[in-house]
Amino acid sequence: MTELELKYGCNPNQKPARIFMENGELPLEVLNGKPGYINFMDALNSWQLVKALKKSTGLPATASFKHVSPAGAALGLPLTDVERKIYFAPEGELSPIACAYIRARGADRLCSFGDWAALSDVCDADTARFLALEVSDGVIAPGYTDEALEILKTKRKGGYNVVKIDPDYVPAPIERRNIFGITFEQGYNDLSIDEAMLENLVTRNRDLPQQAKHDMLLSLITLKYTQSNSVCYVKNGMTIGVGAGQQSRIHCTRLAGSKADTWWLRQHPKVLGLQFVDGIRRPDRDNAIDLYISDEHDDVLAEGVWQNTFQVKPEVLTAQEKKDWIAQMSGVTVGSDAFFPFGDNVERAFKSGAKYIAQPGGSIRDDQVIATADKHDMVMAFTGMRLFHH
Repeated sequence: MTELELKYGCNPNQKPARIFMENGELPLEVLNGKPGYINFMDALNSWQLVKALKKSTGLPATASFKHVSPAGAALGLPLTDVERKIYFAPEGELSPIACAYIRARGADRLCSFGDWAALSDVCDADTARFLALEVSDGVIAPGYTDEALEILKTKRKGGYNVVKIDPDYVPAPIERRNIFGITFEQGYNDLSIDEAMLENLVTRNRDLPQQAKHDMLLSLITLKYTQSNSVCYVKNGMTIGVGAGQQSRIHCTRLAGSKADTWWLRQHPKVLGLQFVDGIRRPDRDNAIDLYISDEHDDVLAEGVWQNTFQVKPEVLTAQEKKDWIAQMSGVTVGSDAFFPFGDNVERAFKSGAKYIAQPGGSIRDDQVIATADKHDMVMAFTGMRLFHH
């Protein structure tokens, strides 16, 4: 197939719409549903991310995409008991690719609502069963087991979008796009992100364990496919906060940091102890938890509101309790798609447990930024490569 007609473009008034190849066949196949213009933008960006992660780390990788940026990305590592609870994972042994998607989705369950999922490996029944329970627009993978495909075909009354991508497809070295009738042309960003980019350690502390290297690679590859400016917080092989598309670097760092704080607060004993009413939908649980954690918790605990969500009225999670809990977070890695211009970014990252930082370097205030990292005994790598994505 050389082209695929779409219902419309980014908005219903933007017609006609299609995806096509000027030369050769499309490297993908729609196995179910009718993906739209934005669906395919999410699918192709997310596929590049997980393919690069798998190549860089050797581990299965997944991503949860919304509006052409990742809400979460993760490697296929086992789930802890706490993770199983906060991500609503099923009991029993799960495949690595299923664990990876559950973790990617769990990075920011609020933003992953209605996501596009990307899998580096063949989608199996474990992954399909979890996807079937979540609000999701579609999935892209290099293949699907028969059982997985049958499960996915039952989702959304049979209309769930399932796309198969040729894992061996390599794009043309030159890419083009039109903006306002004018054609832009540039070389395809085939930059390979690997451990060689992490060798320039500029801080006094140069103790960079393998897990931190994997987390740095995860942050940098995630940033490569995130709308700029962007900053990404990572811990134990999964993103825990992505700040995308901000005009100011510090706002990226704050946004991603606040998401990381929320991820950590979901593990607070009071949150784990919340008793929900029977039959509550997953999105309603996510919304209730987010409100309970936020400064707007009074809305959840108000008379007549909490009764629709909780079996018993929850005890308030105070501001001091939240501050004390966040102070316990540690071992976090932070990546930035461009240099940190001031030390304030490092200070904000430290508040959310940052120990390792990967950024291009090149600011006229690099010395100040390094000194701030040294003050907190952090390990910082200068990669020398900017990762803007627009």
